[in-house]
Amino acid sequence: MTSLINGQDFKVADLSLAEFGRKEITLAEHEMPGLMSIRKEFAATQPLAGARIMGSLHMTVQTAVLIETLVALGAEVRWVSCNIFSTQDHAAAAIAVGPNGTPENPQGIPVFAWKGETLEEYWWCTEQALTWPNTPTGGPNMILDDGGD
Repeated sequence: MTSLINGQDFKVADLSLAEFGRKEITLAEHEMPGLMSIRKEFAATQPLAGARIMGSLHMTVQTAVLIETLVALGAEVRWVSCNIFSTQDHAAAAIAVGPNGTPENPQGIPVFAWKGETLEEYWWCTEQALTWPNTPTGGPNMILDDGGD
């Protein structure tokens, strides 16, 4: 079942891993100057405003940098891992909590991912990421996926 805290829906292994995940994301940002330059140059103009992006990529700290870049550019994002074994639980927790939230008060991005999902859980997570509860159309208008599941 989806966790719902303060109106944010997500399901990750352990929100207490968010602080470590945030530190790792900060380190990854220094190794990803292209995305950071895009954030700096285009955040003010919000070129992705109106985009509802469902993402299905490996949920790692590097992917977290991409997710937060999409949001910084104005997109609404819901995320799922594309692989049941590749999720970095600390990265997923940090995305769910967000840079300004806490494990008790998450303010991040809806993410549905944890390492070791069953196949049934994998498809449940994918369904959650494709469902936009507060959108009249009920779904994304863009999908970012590396496998076509």
